[in-house]
Amino acid sequence: MEKKTGKTEKKKIGKIMYAFTLFGAIAIMSMGCGEVFNSYGSASPEIGHSNSESVSMSGQTVDGAGMGAAGGENLYGSESVNIISDSRKLVTTVNLELETKEFEQTMSGIEGKVQELGGYIESMDTYNGSSYTGGRSARYSDMKIRIPAPRLREFMNTVSSAGNIIRRNDSVEDVTLSYVDMESRRDTLRTEQSRLLEFLDKADSVETVIALEERLSEVRYQLESMESRLRTLDNLVEYSTVSLNITEVRELTPVEEQTVWERIGSGISENVSDILNGVEEVFVWFVVQIPYFAIWAVILLAVIWQLRKCWRKRHKKTKDNQNNPNESPK
Repeated sequence: MEKKTGKTEKKKIGKIMYAFTLFGAIAIMSMGCGEVFNSYGSASPEIGHSNSESVSMSGQTVDGAGMGAAGGENLYGSESVNIISDSRKLVTTVNLELETKEFEQTMSGIEGKVQELGGYIESMDTYNGSSYTGGRSARYSDMKIRIPAPRLREFMNTVSSAGNIIRRNDSVEDVTLSYVDMESRRDTLRTEQSRLLEFLDKADSVETVIALEERLSEVRYQLESMESRLRTLDNLVEYSTVSLNITEVRELTPVEEQTVWERIGSGISENVSDILNGVEEVFVWFVVQIPYFAIWAVILLAVIWQLRKCWRKRHKKTKDNQNNPNESPK
């Protein structure tokens, strides 16, 4: 009887594992169909452009490939196409280099604007050294800012008015397909988790409980990982990333192209400015080094005074010997 009971339990476990294997295969096939749909439903966009035009809103064609069905009904369902077309997941990244003559005011204005728009500064590296001494090292700041996507344009207008933008790079990545695939995988894992819990409630042997709990642990781990990735994507979509480099300068870089005479005048002006700056730096260096010069001057005078004292003694002794040649030395 014990052998029959053991065989019966093994058969039950085998049936359960077979059912889950079959369920997983069906889920993978359904996800594969979803990928086929996504490959026809949208195309990878170029940077800075949305690819919503690749999906026909009338339900007649998909990506212009002639995939329409008779009677104006889309092959994959017009409702699904419209949902994906209307809920694009776009990750926007902007890289900026900004020049300014007023470093403190620019930094204060940008930080205030970030708070006003509901964003936050993710990271900031600021050098607040002297601007015009010690080799004329300029102050600068590297900032990584997160701004709500709908208010990015407003923030960019503020940055543009705060100084002179010398470089700007914008990129937009469409992560809709990845997001939809991850959502499908998450929903599949949730369904499998619910089924496992139902089977676990009905399990009538220790072996079945152990097998179900092991699989349930794997499913929960995968589900948490998938939900974490989805939250990360949601954050990247909802908050645009702005990498901002702010540098303090004496003169802003000209934006418009200069004429020949303007370039000559600008070159002469820059050379004269460099010469004056050099003289200024030398003067500042000299004034800063005065305490050291004073110490060395005192030491040098003391040495000279001691040497002169010794020389006078020797000279006097020599003179006395010459005046009294018969006097025996003591």
